[in-house]
Amino acid sequence: MKKIFLLMFAAGMMALTSCDLDINENPNYPLESTITTDLMFPAVENAVADVVGDQMFNYAGFFAQYFEQGPTANQYNDLAELNIDEGSDLFNRCYSLLYAGALTDIQDIMGKTDNKSDIFACTVMRAQAFQLVVDNLSDAPYTEALQGASGNAMPIWDDGKTVYEGVLKELDDAEDELEGDPITMTDPLLNKNLNQWKGYANALRLRMYMRLIDGGINAADYTAKAKNLVADNEFFSGDVCWNVYSNAVGQYNPWYDGFISLSGTKNHCAAYPITSYMNLTNDPRLAYAFNKSVKNDEYDGQIPGAKTTTGDWMGISSSYNTDYVSVVNYPITTAMPIYLFTQSELQFLIAEVELRFNNNDGAAMAAYEAAIKADFESKLADLDPTDFLSGPRIAWTGSKDEKLKKIYMQKWVAFLMRNHMEAWSEIRRTDVPALSPSTAKQIFDDPTETYNAGDMINPAVNHINGGGLAKRVPYPSSARTLNNNTPPAKLLSDRVFWDAK
Repeated sequence: MKKIFLLMFAAGMMALTSCDLDINENPNYPLESTITTDLMFPAVENAVADVVGDQMFNYAGFFAQYFEQGPTANQYNDLAELNIDEGSDLFNRCYSLLYAGALTDIQDIMGKTDNKSDIFACTVMRAQAFQLVVDNLSDAPYTEALQGASGNAMPIWDDGKTVYEGVLKELDDAEDELEGDPITMTDPLLNKNLNQWKGYANALRLRMYMRLIDGGINAADYTAKAKNLVADNEFFSGDVCWNVYSNAVGQYNPWYDGFISLSGTKNHCAAYPITSYMNLTNDPRLAYAFNKSVKNDEYDGQIPGAKTTTGDWMGISSSYNTDYVSVVNYPITTAMPIYLFTQSELQFLIAEVELRFNNNDGAAMAAYEAAIKADFESKLADLDPTDFLSGPRIAWTGSKDEKLKKIYMQKWVAFLMRNHMEAWSEIRRTDVPALSPSTAKQIFDDPTETYNAGDMINPAVNHINGGGLAKRVPYPSSARTLNNNTPPAKLLSDRVFWDAK
């Protein structure tokens, strides 16, 4: 009952904040002075969780080639075919929830309290929010943003490096100021456990350090910092997840509620890259994410961007339907928590540091296997992953490069139906899965000859000039309308600052 009340309160707070798209405008709450910090903080957590588990979960699910547009519907053709520009308004709601919602509320809370632990928890959520903005847009209003009604109405957009390094310094400074105060704010995310908040902060640092390293930003310094974090091993336990949903109408997971329950259509089917790889590795987690196709009684994914052409390729345009593909296992999403940071992701990052930087093969193997076990525990708790871990394509064997690829590929699998935004970011950072050199039609005609299972596929219909995959999202049109300092429009093919490859 407590979770339901907090979710209802947070949703109400978001209704008050998200209507104001001016990121410098302090929302005019009714009786604002009576709203205490302990009641505002769940709204912050809800806003950050909502963008990860709702809009980003959807579009990044297509970008990570987990999802494809189902054959008998058309709602997500543009996502599947990468036909996206500022007019698509892909990031508008996220931008509003993060700036006019979470970040403005954080600013209010930090102006109302001297409690160092509360300020630290707010700083962690602030870092998470800005990380999400930068990973989507590459830059963000930061140094001049959130100044209130009397401040700068049109803040500059800082480059991503400035934002990343700025929030990392904020985290360090806030942690240095801790004085042993208990967290006093209502906290459904980590239950007021300061050690968990410190562990969450360290995990965020590690995630961001790896992107800075591979982006060529002060790589030696951040490599040393990453190694120190792993050596200290002061991370969170379990998962950092927003677990407030239920199977009751009105209390569904927001992705299920907004994209499935309200539409009533089966728009999402499996994409071929994820099913091909998981079929190849005999991965039982396929049954968690997808249903077998009616036609073949197998896990069949659709070639990316091929919804409008597959029927023609098969010579059955009039009868090509959802029977031919695996649809998403929607029931598992009705009350699914929103995962901000999974234990699986954390262990994969640790495995990468141990392998790449420490050359500690044993520690890397232990973390790699712990990561897979954590994802099995999350999705198929009753299934022992021992046999899976000893499989020929999963077992910890091969060269250093081959082991590193196994880390990245299994991380991609683990993010499925957990955190699609981070999956898309990690694909961009690592270039794994790789982009197949074969065309979609070549793969469709003869995948055994032309395709490595799991490789990304250049969409059959692709609106990116010259082809390729989505590297960022366009600036929100609301920012373009309200802020003359919004940078010139970018293309979907323009890379974010840390994507140097």
